[in-house]
Amino acid sequence: MKETLRYLAGIAGPSGYGSNSTAEQVTQDSASLHLTAIITGATSGIGVETARVLAKRGVRVVIPARDLKKAAEAKETIQKESPKAEILIFETDLSSFASVKKFYSDFLALGLPLNILINNAGIFSQNLEFSEDKIEMTFATNYLGHFLLTELLLEKMIETAAGTGIQGRIINLSSVIHSWVKRDSFSFNQMIRPKNYNGTRAYAQSKLATILHAKEMARQLKARNARVTINAVHPGIVKTGIIRAHKGYITDSLYFIASKLLKSTSQGASTTCYVALSPQAEGATGKYFADCNESNCSALANDESEAHKLWKLSRALIHRRLYQPQA
Repeated sequence: MKETLRYLAGIAGPSGYGSNSTAEQVTQDSASLHLTAIITGATSGIGVETARVLAKRGVRVVIPARDLKKAAEAKETIQKESPKAEILIFETDLSSFASVKKFYSDFLALGLPLNILINNAGIFSQNLEFSEDKIEMTFATNYLGHFLLTELLLEKMIETAAGTGIQGRIINLSSVIHSWVKRDSFSFNQMIRPKNYNGTRAYAQSKLATILHAKEMARQLKARNARVTINAVHPGIVKTGIIRAHKGYITDSLYFIASKLLKSTSQGASTTCYVALSPQAEGATGKYFADCNESNCSALANDESEAHKLWKLSRALIHRRLYQPQA
């Protein structure tokens, strides 16, 4: 109840920021940063706002995008505001393991450092669809594609951090909806090929998986004494493309009534930008952030054995599909 009241009132937490803080406000002390960031899903909504603000702060932004036209439009918009901004675009389909692997090879060929990885892209599908790897589309895009991307880029991030002395940061976009998932319904095989599909459940499961991924990777990175952190963030309830995909009279009416509770896109991007750039977030790893402050996630999301099991199953599946393709 206290957290809800704090959210509604926009009261700042220990970080000095709260639900009303914007991405620009939380990065105002982070100007002229010569860093490189990869941001998935940076062609609309929270993702493009994150890219805009990071570029404004001097960060080189790399955008893997499925829609090159939208990516080019986002780049043009960002560079109108920040003419010196360096924006690189790659055609990438996060639901495809082969496409993610190609992006990794293409990025590596540039010889650039990598300081920040923001796993932001997300879809919400009402209908059961499968990726080219024969995996349910929401799970493939929101979780497994980012899992593979992180695994491939991790050594580059560790190398960059060791060489520059600047801590690398990985941010997984999650959602408070992760807490809706019950332990008995969180089955890896069912998430890959569900028998009874429900769009909301699939989305919630993918968002729980992103937190568990952050928890397990944080443990592994600590064990290696690597100067790279990984955290999960809840952006808040923002009227983004995911919401628009379910446009209708009831949805629009509810959102009109609840408009005071919704965040603007810039408020929605604030927590991501805070965790990516703020000196206050230095050293924080394996945490869950909301409204630019550390927050509590569900008991299942905090389960270390569940996190390790999911990591092992995910890695095994990807390696089977990539290196031992099925006929």
